Amino acid sequence: MPVHRSGTTGRSFAAAAGALLASLALLLTLPGAAGATTTPADPPAGSTPVRGSAHMGMGVIEHDGQGPLPRADRVVQTEGVDVSGHQGNVDWASLWNSGVKWAYVKATEGNYYKNPYFTQQYNGSYNIGMIRGAYHFGTPNDSSGANQANYFVDGGGGWSRDGKTLPGVLDIEWNPYGEQCYGKTPAQMVAWIRDFLTTYKARTSRDAVIYTATSWWKTCTGNYAGFGSTNPLWIARYNTTVGELPAGWGFQTIWQYTSTGPIVGDHNRFNGALDRVQALANG
Repeated sequence: MPVHRSGTTGRSFAAAAGALLASLALLLTLPGAAGATTTPADPPAGSTPVRGSAHMGMGVIEHDGQGPLPRADRVVQTEGVDVSGHQGNVDWASLWNSGVKWAYVKATEGNYYKNPYFTQQYNGSYNIGMIRGAYHFGTPNDSSGANQANYFVDGGGGWSRDGKTLPGVLDIEWNPYGEQCYGKTPAQMVAWIRDFLTTYKARTSRDAVIYTATSWWKTCTGNYAGFGSTNPLWIARYNTTVGELPAGWGFQTIWQYTSTGPIVGDHNRFNGALDRVQALANG
């Protein structure tokens, strides 16, 4: 009957339209598609992340856990954040108004990935008034430390004595894509880190900051103590206190205390007032 055919046609058209919309939505999530987020979201627990998606503290909750937030300390500290491609375009004004005065931005990973939001994040934090710097997520199984240090400097991790640019950071922690120590012995890991740091200093004249977690450092470097006199420590521990530090450091320069910031990014406390942040920037 005509009515029956008309109803069937309507339902078929609606189904086809729904399928088309679903296909378009899928296409928009593919890498390179218009509006796509280039840095993938963290995968479900137990699955392997997409290379390039690593960021500071990615393994801290999984390996060390998330404890309660620290209370305010009597010692003067300066609030900061670190961000990566996961945060996209950052609302720096809101962070500034909340009391955040410095920031680190992921620039590169390994020798294969550059943060597509780096320019907005790096320049945006600077333009709002923050002291800012860049970090590199090291993957020692991919290439030499020197190779990755050069890739980092060429990809935005340089330094200038303008009073608002912090020295670069080597983020060295659990391997999100495989074996936690990247298949290296402690001696090999220390040699790789030294290769990165030496090259970075030769390119920029600055000693890079080392970001790590004590438990990883003890396992993967054998708790090596040789960098404490030259490279500032950025320690990751999500609890009420900093806890035990890696060998060689008597204090931390920065403490990443949570991965769940009230606005965006991981939140950190610089061990000192704002003038100490400026002193690190000036070298």
